[in-house]
Amino acid sequence: MKIIINKLDHDLQQGATLADAVEVLKLAPPFAAAVNMQFVPKSRYALTELKADDDVEIIRPVTGG
Repeated sequence: MKIIINKLDHDLQQGATLADAVEVLKLAPPFAAAVNMQFVPKSRYALTELKADDDVEIIRPVTGG
């Protein structure tokens, strides 16, 4: 199924979770994730099943001055 991760289309298997979407980007923590503009706590990534055309945003904190 097609989902959007950080504004780019990705194909994931039916039944994929937010944890699977995070794995696609291979990011090291820290980061936060939202599905369709709704924040998802890290403890729920593996339980949050994605649907076709879901919009996933994975953001990293920005530091600096």
